[in-house]
Amino acid sequence: MANDIRDTIFASVRDKTYTACLTAEQGGVVAGVKRLQTVLEEQRLSYQLHKQDNDTVAAGEVILTLTGTPKEIAVAEEFAIGMLSKPSGIATAARKAVASAGSLRIVSGAWKKMPPEIKQLVREAVNHGGAHFRIVDVPFLYLDKNFVRMLGGIKETLTAVSARPELKVLQLKGETGDIAAEAVLAAECGAGIIMVDTGNVEDLRRVSAGLRKTGRRSQVQLAFAKGISLQNIGSLQAEDIDILDIGMEIIDAPLLDMKLDVVGS
Repeated sequence: MANDIRDTIFASVRDKTYTACLTAEQGGVVAGVKRLQTVLEEQRLSYQLHKQDNDTVAAGEVILTLTGTPKEIAVAEEFAIGMLSKPSGIATAARKAVASAGSLRIVSGAWKKMPPEIKQLVREAVNHGGAHFRIVDVPFLYLDKNFVRMLGGIKETLTAVSARPELKVLQLKGETGDIAAEAVLAAECGAGIIMVDTGNVEDLRRVSAGLRKTGRRSQVQLAFAKGISLQNIGSLQAEDIDILDIGMEIIDAPLLDMKLDVVGS
């Protein structure tokens, strides 16, 4: 095995011990700490955690202190920032969404579009921000547009799963007709949650009006999704919504910037 170049670079100080601090460069919510702690212990690094998952952090606050040889500090810098900065960015965006949502349940289902290797990390980060990665906490079946297309319609899709005990969640886009009529049919056929997945508030209003006119609104929860920004959440509180799905604005949130600085020896 080739020598690690750091052995050569740090040859003159290899036996010295240094202290380094991992510091937030902006305020937010910390996530990924438990995962990082596992790696630090696997690497047998000496550390002290000043923040835990779910904790808020201000710009300039220290999240982690490391003590080790120059090589150990250099190796830690390669993984420590990366293991915290992206999850913390997601958690921060989720916390902002929840703070703006009032009684609305904030969900971020876009984790499903992430690579398999990081799906669990993303789900955890969403939860650390106080949001949910599942539309409801009970067992459910999510019946999306492709189910409806392949099974031949809304009634056919819900009939196919009518014997199943799980809550039925149906995604609507107005593909088979007027979206309000689709919603009424879905409620009649056993849907428990109707997901208006168009991002169009007028669609949501038509669905709400149609369900109320037919006396079906109390039978279902209404979810709304597609292209919703964090800035829109406040105005959506006035709409007839139970669940708001914020996708990429949470999952694709910017990193929570951090830095690792050697502060002493």
